[in-house]
Parts: sequence; structure tokens; C-alpha cells
Amino acid sequence: MIIPLLREMRSEVAALRDHMDARFDVMESAQKSFKHALTADTLMSKLITGEFEERIVALEKKVRDLESQK
Repeated sequence: MIIPLLREMRSEVAALRDHMDARFDVMESAQKSFKHALTADTLMSKLITGEFEERIVALEKKVRDLESQK
């Protein structure tokens, strides 16, 4: 009686392990997707900030040029 019970428990544990592995795979893919979104957002922010800084530098240069002409 004990041996069949242990075999049944072993199969239930294996099924539970498979179920948990599948859930972890889903969580890992969601986490990777979130990380990719954060990376893309950070990259976009850097690009926008860089363009903004380039415009400010160009404007500062124009102001310096105008001030030097006076």
C-alpha cells in the first residue's frame, strides 16, 4: 500500500514541478519584456535629451556670436 502511494505522490510532485516551471517561464518572459521596454524608454529619453542639448548648444553659440558682434 505504501509503494503505490509513494508512486502517486512522485507523479503528483512531478506534475506540480512542471506546472511551476511553466509559470516561471511566463514570469521570466514578462520580466524580459518589461526590461526591454525600460531599455527602449531609456534609450529614447537619451536620444531626445541629446537632441535638446544639441539645440541648446547651437542657440548658445548663436547668442555668443550676436554678443560678440555688438
